[in-house]
Amino acid sequence: MANSYIAGDNVISSLGFSTAENFGSLLKGVSGIKTGKYDDLYPEEFPASLIDRERLASESEKLKINSNFTPFEQLLIISISKALKSTAIDVKSPGTLLIISTTKGNIDLLKNNPQDFDKERVKLWKSSREIGKFFGVANEPLVISNACISGVLALNIADRFIKWGKYNNVIVAGADLLSEFVVSGFQSFLSLSKDICKPFDSDRTGLSLGDGAATVVLTESKEEAKKPLIKIVSGSGSNDANHISGPSRTGEGLYIVINDILKGKKDIDFISAHGTATPYNDDMESMAIDRNGLNSVPVNSFKGYIGHTLGAAGVMESVFCFESMRQNVIIGTYGFQNPGTVKKINVVKETKPAELNRVLKTASGFGGSNAAVLFEKT
Repeated sequence: MANSYIAGDNVISSLGFSTAENFGSLLKGVSGIKTGKYDDLYPEEFPASLIDRERLASESEKLKINSNFTPFEQLLIISISKALKSTAIDVKSPGTLLIISTTKGNIDLLKNNPQDFDKERVKLWKSSREIGKFFGVANEPLVISNACISGVLALNIADRFIKWGKYNNVIVAGADLLSEFVVSGFQSFLSLSKDICKPFDSDRTGLSLGDGAATVVLTESKEEAKKPLIKIVSGSGSNDANHISGPSRTGEGLYIVINDILKGKKDIDFISAHGTATPYNDDMESMAIDRNGLNSVPVNSFKGYIGHTLGAAGVMESVFCFESMRQNVIIGTYGFQNPGTVKKINVVKETKPAELNRVLKTASGFGGSNAAVLFEKT
């Protein structure tokens, strides 16, 4: 059975348009979340992590992405292009699949459509098809949209396709842009923090939103893979069927997912948690980690740096995991000062060196969805 190795990656966020730019800021403890009045998103001030729209336009021009593509589509095309640039993988090959991970796609077109894009463009299959046409892919792009576990779930599905021998390479690209729909939706739940979010902290009051994109290029070929070799060991998903927006109070779904992957073993070096900084999410994650006997394993959340990037989050934070493994460093949890979860877990406060060979990435989302994926450096 083939393995899925990391051949290339990219992150676009408020911290930059490359993996190196973003991770450099993480190492320096820089957050891209800024409080401001974003009139096109919400009538009041709130903290958000927003990509540089002028740079987006400039990067689009460099790649000759014309105005027939929406900002969401441009963002994905740029990220995919940058991730592929360092590989020799042929995106047009019948053995290569493109997977798009997103929660909202072009939803802003429902209200703001100045270029009069086709109304079908708001449908995820339509926008993904347009992106596929840009690259000339041989296969119909696949869309994964399952709340905030979309990115991790997409990586798991990509890994299975390669292990089953269906494809030689799979490109997983996740993206979401903030819109009035997204911000007002989270505000209606009273789940947004008035300050930069504080994952796992005793004073956490809610999440911070962010937008951006990330791409991971997976391949079965060790020769095409980036060095040091990092592969996907296994992944799993579940649904706790608790509530449309609230997670299981016992962390049941996430507990099952982690247990399914590790099968009772505890030989992991680091957990990149979902860590949204909402009271219920962080408590639930601490319970799932505790129930699996992983209390001593270092845990972090990247949300204080780049916000919650929705459908891009699982892909983006996985790339940060890869870079952490390459550099043998655990990034501290921005905003965390004092433990504040119902179960005691080992939240990393300050960035520190650590030998990282096996890393677990978790995600949870609306509807009770949960997913996790295990990476290994070989």
